[in-house]
Amino acid sequence: QVQLVESGGGLVQAGGSLRLSCAASGTIFSIDEMGWYRQAPGKQRELVAAITSGGSTNYADSVKGRFTISRDNAKSTVYLQMNSLKPEDTAVYYCLDHTGAYDYWGQGTQVTVSS
Repeated sequence: QVQLVESGGGLVQAGGSLRLSCAASGTIFSIDEMGWYRQAPGKQRELVAAITSGGSTNYADSVKGRFTISRDNAKSTVYLQMNSLKPEDTAVYYCLDHTGAYDYWGQGTQVTVSS
């Protein structure tokens, strides 16, 4: 069974940085596509960034140039480095593991950016 454990969320002032981590188990991590999504109160969950097994990345326009997604296959972990954070980045951030057959979600980690 695939399990995803997220960490790294917290409270930060605008302009600050955070790094989220998502450690996966129960899957052949190196062949999975991974992604970070977020959901703010009253809004739909949206894609923030994604990375393929080959390392290609994709970002939401709102985070381009500020966020960086990366992966360490040896540690079965995907990261989201978030710089120049804005209050509108406040949300619960979720890790997604897209295996060949199913999608698995982490439990979410809260990111709060104060102005």
